[in-house]
Amino acid sequence: MEQTLGLRERKKESTRRTLVAAAARLFAEKGYGQTTVAEIAAAAEVSTKTLFNYFGGKEDILFSGDRQRLDTALRVISERGPDEQPADLLARLGQELITSFADLNGESDEVTAIPYSLRVRLILTVPELQARTMHDLQDAQLRLAEALHAAYPDRLDRIIAAGIIGALLGAANVTRLVSMKHGDRPQQVLEATRQGLDVAMRGVATAANTAAANPPS
Repeated sequence: MEQTLGLRERKKESTRRTLVAAAARLFAEKGYGQTTVAEIAAAAEVSTKTLFNYFGGKEDILFSGDRQRLDTALRVISERGPDEQPADLLARLGQELITSFADLNGESDEVTAIPYSLRVRLILTVPELQARTMHDLQDAQLRLAEALHAAYPDRLDRIIAAGIIGALLGAANVTRLVSMKHGDRPQQVLEATRQGLDVAMRGVATAANTAAANPPS
């Protein structure tokens, strides 16, 4: 049974990557707006129905890596150590964010399998993808803020937790975007993100420690 499940999961992952590769190729050749879901499915040699079993649409293909990164960050918070202090957890969360973006290798994002340069160009030039980027950022902030509050319900209220998460993700996002917009290479984007998180962490650590020492009544 375990072997059967393992083979099934590997086949699903192979199909997912084939779909992503097909989408990336068509986005590069035809443009994002000119590429249809049906064309992606055909290029991957699967049915449109199969594609929708993996992705909600072509936007979800482009942003699938971001969803995986969010799931990882939520897991970091939910699996905190019983005696782990808020500031220590946040430092670990910041490092996890950096590590997830370190998957950028050369011109490819290993999490999404979408070429890095293509993803940057599309996000910076396609209005609907810019809107999706902001929507996903807001969704991530809300979900992580709720998770952080749930991890320390008696020490960090919802407003403090939201402010902490907003500072971290806001710093990471804006430094990434500025670096990407200026045409920096993946490693430079990673370093810019690290610097942004370092700046945010200085204030976040103080806020977390103060809030933990003075829990809401």
